[in-house]
Amino acid sequence: MARPPKARQVSILPDNFCFCPVERSGKTPVTLTLDEFETVRLIDHQGLSQEEAASEMNVSRQSVQLIYSSARKKLASALVEGRTIMIGGGNVCFADRTGSYGINAKGDDTMRIAVTYEDGMIFQHFGHTESFKLYDVEDGKIKDSRVVGTDGQGHGALATLLNGLDVDVLICGGIGGGAQMALAQAGIQLFGGVSGNADAAVEALVKGELEYNPNVMCSHHHHGEGHTCGHHEGHSCSHHGGCGHHE
Repeated sequence: MARPPKARQVSILPDNFCFCPVERSGKTPVTLTLDEFETVRLIDHQGLSQEEAASEMNVSRQSVQLIYSSARKKLASALVEGRTIMIGGGNVCFADRTGSYGINAKGDDTMRIAVTYEDGMIFQHFGHTESFKLYDVEDGKIKDSRVVGTDGQGHGALATLLNGLDVDVLICGGIGGGAQMALAQAGIQLFGGVSGNADAAVEALVKGELEYNPNVMCSHHHHGEGHTCGHHEGHSCSHHGGCGHHE
């Protein structure tokens, strides 16, 4: 029986997951997987060699060569034929960041919640937050909490950081469509449009009483940007409830 292919380590999720030509052709979109995007980012954007990219992604040079070749063919097809480029999916993993922040590994029954944080309150712009407060919840009770600083630029970097910190759920205020997609790709459940005291919001979430807006968008984002969930405003959540993200 063949071994399953090794997951490719991705350092940063893209800030945008869809690129469309000005004149829509009606042709089938090209889908660039996250590992294909990573090879293009490392080799073409950062100027790394294929060997260096392989080291960054924790795979063999031959694997990077195959992934990169596939990515280039897809990009060429999109540019020449006027196809939309979608980014998502792929056999990927994210670097564990818990050790660098001194955070203990989660137990099997622990839910880790992150909140955009400033002076005890929920910071209202996900992309500009300078810190997250993390809460570990077990058996319906908050067992531990701590504040960590953000160390990335752009929505994709923040989503990748949260994934590396083993976060399951994010509570925040305003958030754009691109950031929502990045969180969905990282497997993080979103409760947006929340304001007020951070601790109180987490307590409400644990009790299934958190009021949130599944259609939240940052005020400076256009309504057509990104993908949002199709639920109505004003829902309250239950444990592991909330809106389903589209990938």
